[in-house]
Amino acid sequence: MPSKARAALDKNLKDVKALLDLHQEKGGNAPGRRYGLEVLTKSAIVLTTSYWEAYCEEIAEEGLELIVNHASSSEKLPKEIKKLIAKELKSKADELAIWDIADEKWRSVLKDRLMQLQANRNRKLNTPKYKNIDELFESAIGLSNVSEKWNWAKKLPPQKAREKLDRFVEIRGEIAHRGRAKSTVTKELAVDYLDFIKRAAGKTGGAVNQHVLAITGHALFEVKIP
Repeated sequence: MPSKARAALDKNLKDVKALLDLHQEKGGNAPGRRYGLEVLTKSAIVLTTSYWEAYCEEIAEEGLELIVNHASSSEKLPKEIKKLIAKELKSKADELAIWDIADEKWRSVLKDRLMQLQANRNRKLNTPKYKNIDELFESAIGLSNVSEKWNWAKKLPPQKAREKLDRFVEIRGEIAHRGRAKSTVTKELAVDYLDFIKRAAGKTGGAVNQHVLAITGHALFEVKIP
């Protein structure tokens, strides 16, 4: 059974598939540019980016919630999370704030972080390029460099995958801010982006699953072994 975030992503991406199917229905298979149909491919790019952003936020929340509920002690927390908690507590005027994480109170601190993460959705991660994605997972659950896991083909190592994602997100920005991209948004481009996001989400979800499993002994989802 997939994570809630992945289930939502798969459902949302059906909207993108519907746009591309409509493009196919109206434009057919003959070679050449399809005039009057680019609105469909541009919409597909915008929606795919939005759904990718939502997926990353949601699975980060799921991971943090699992850590809050199932980590046996604060000693199990990744050092990145400990550092962030310490930084937040040190910024408080109360010199005794550091004792907020004593005993089981660290769970309350992390629950507050979860609430903040949920409250900041759609405000903090509004440009889901790779650096922002890496920062999201490190700050939320202490998982560093999640984009390093984006490797599923010999011709697409992590660095090229990062560059590819950023270019797709830039195209979304061009469409959103100017109504059009610098170059024609073809159906092939939209299909490639859809496939890319499905694979990137799979690698991201797998990394989050392994991370929280190591911390809590509980998995977000079961991995099917072929």
